[in-house]
Amino acid sequence: MFTNLGWGELLVILAIVLLLFGAKKLPDLAQGLGKSLKIFKQSLKGDSPDEDKDKKS
Repeated sequence: MFTNLGWGELLVILAIVLLLFGAKKLPDLAQGLGKSLKIFKQSLKGDSPDEDKDKKS
């Protein structure tokens, strides 16, 4: 799907995202995306997401 994207296109997309959300919001967005992917992968494996681990970190 994204095999035709080169470095130039990726840099343009990154610049647009940076302009839209700002530098202060990007870490929060990345953290939320990471947690969502972790929960999604756990649900694919059949494990229940461990809420206690997320609250401690």
